[in-house]
Amino acid sequence: MTANAEVPTRPQASSAPAPRKDIQGLRALAVGLVVLYHLWPGKISGGYIGVDVFLVISGYLITSHLLKKPPRNGRDLWKFWARRLRRLLPAALVVLTATAVAVRLVAPSTMWEQTSQQIIASALYVQNWALAAGSVNYMTGGTVDSPVQHFWSLSVEEQFYLVWPLLILGVAWVVARRTGKRTTRQGNATGSPAAGDANNDAANLANVRLARTVIGAVVVISLAFSIWFTAIEPAAAYFITPTRIWELALGGFAATFSTMGARKPDSKAAVILAWTGIAAVFAAAYWYTGSTPFPGVAALLPVAGTAVVILAGTDHQLSPTGFLRHGPIQWLGDVSYSVYLWHWPLIALLPFVSNGSLGMLDKAAILVATLVLAGLSKVHVEDRFRFAKPQAPLRQSYQFAAVGMMAVVVLGSLQWTEAEVRKEKAEQELAAVEKKDKPCLGAAALVKGPPECEVDPDGKVVPEPELAKKDKAKIPEQECFAEGRYDERLSCSFGSGDKEIALVGNSHARHWLPALRDLAEEKNWTIDTYIISRCTATDAKQQFDTEKKSQDCYDWGQWAQEQTKGDKYDLVITSERQASPIVGHSLADGGPAAVEGYESYLKEWANAGTNVLAIKDPTYPGMDVPECVAKNPNDHTACSGTPEDWKVEDPLVQAVKNVDRKNINFTSFDDLVCAPDRCRGVNGGVMTYYDSSHLTATYVKTMAPYMAEPIEKALKR
Repeated sequence: MTANAEVPTRPQASSAPAPRKDIQGLRALAVGLVVLYHLWPGKISGGYIGVDVFLVISGYLITSHLLKKPPRNGRDLWKFWARRLRRLLPAALVVLTATAVAVRLVAPSTMWEQTSQQIIASALYVQNWALAAGSVNYMTGGTVDSPVQHFWSLSVEEQFYLVWPLLILGVAWVVARRTGKRTTRQGNATGSPAAGDANNDAANLANVRLARTVIGAVVVISLAFSIWFTAIEPAAAYFITPTRIWELALGGFAATFSTMGARKPDSKAAVILAWTGIAAVFAAAYWYTGSTPFPGVAALLPVAGTAVVILAGTDHQLSPTGFLRHGPIQWLGDVSYSVYLWHWPLIALLPFVSNGSLGMLDKAAILVATLVLAGLSKVHVEDRFRFAKPQAPLRQSYQFAAVGMMAVVVLGSLQWTEAEVRKEKAEQELAAVEKKDKPCLGAAALVKGPPECEVDPDGKVVPEPELAKKDKAKIPEQECFAEGRYDERLSCSFGSGDKEIALVGNSHARHWLPALRDLAEEKNWTIDTYIISRCTATDAKQQFDTEKKSQDCYDWGQWAQEQTKGDKYDLVITSERQASPIVGHSLADGGPAAVEGYESYLKEWANAGTNVLAIKDPTYPGMDVPECVAKNPNDHTACSGTPEDWKVEDPLVQAVKNVDRKNINFTSFDDLVCAPDRCRGVNGGVMTYYDSSHLTATYVKTMAPYMAEPIEKALKR
């Protein structure tokens, strides 16, 4: 990340202001925290706050520049934006291009579509909104979702740079209207105007004071929104621009004051203030975790700490600058933008080369490669394109930007198109397979077993990995499945048979739906669904990222029970995965509490005379099976494990056993997923899972003939 305030043409060495060593040191500290967090999230669990340090610095330097040289007209704005394009775009486009090529060469095909979409979003600087739409949990340090997801923060900055000079232009215009004088182009940004006539000095001072008021209002409004939205939707709040603007604006607010060090170089108070700010940054880095609601109130600690260091502005030998001024740290601050750009693609993609998780040697190699690439990028890309040639027309910067961005968009589109073509071909192959009578397809291979159905470790797999990732039960999503919307009450009906069955649970109930719908058509059933994501139907309240979601989930469970209890249905089928901890417990120690919550819930069903069949959550591997198969196309057995390793404890089934009522029963289809001695990601040539725990719709359909008997038995009770 970056925030340098440059001039449009290469400055003379004698006139170029030297970068503040404390700010360069803060840059080094910020990028160091981010990189260390991504490599060792357990050691520095809040290192992601380095991004917030960057944002404050960016806001400070850009606002300082704009207040020193306030834009007066449209041409001034175009010049400002041209400088930002030359500063930021070349290195970003180089990294995006290199990442696109690397993904195609080393990453499994399951990543191509999503990565290409995010490369396009990153090139257009809307990556933060794309991630917010998917509510990606970026703060889970060990999770690699996309090698370009770190471009979200650059998108926030670019959106800020687009709007911020308009605000400063508006301030200058208001001051000119009030005073009748334009602000000069030589004043500084500290409230002390440069030498000039008294009227112009007054205009400069009025400009800074009004800017301070307006920027302060932006800080307050954006911070209030950030606190509110983080409380209700923390995953999306992490990425979107309105929750982050106050951090940049606080840096801008600091730019309207002179530093303590400038007013009094030997100030001991400035030294204490600077160390206090540094301590606040480190405290956040070590105390915060991925579960800390962020940004919101929590962001105040690192953001205010950074602003305090900047306002202290001291070079005293006892201040943090006394340490931060050392050459290696200053160099790291100088190349921090390129370090930020390069480190994450290396972390995301190296495991596909090293064929596993990152070890110490891998991480050391990433650090070395990041620094080398950053140094080369700084010299040959950043500095090469940073300044326009003397007398070069302004349009050249925009032409370069348009061509470069479109080239990356085209590259991403080509990769996206290839992924789509592969999916279409896979869909055709899947349709052809479903039409054929294959006696050893999917679950049938486990039922019949060897020698009739032998394991083929390198045989054709359907659906292919990239199609398998989306091979879920096909339902009208918005009408039938509450994806994180726990305050909604959704229900859908499939079929029109005489026997009425309710399906209740989360996504691990949904993945049985393809088989149930086939059986409903064959057996003259009607299936009504009451399904939701993550949330479970229980009397035990679960812990989500907001209290409202926890309460809404609990209320949903009570609603689902009310809709299904008694004799309203011939059978209620329920199946779930306990993916969220019970309030007051962790997932590791919450088993008894989960069982107790299910017992209470089941007893309510039982007392009302409800006929219930719980389906045990099937054994699953905990690894992304389509990704594993894509990485091992010639040996699917690499994506397998023992039943003991893949064993899943299901508190719902344990609760059924404890309740011990005639109308509350359970069944297990684990033998249709695992062989007695081996569990495989591919059974009978069919991809068994579409991620690390959910069964593919294609595979579940092959299970349908073998699921009928226990369900029909339950219907007759």
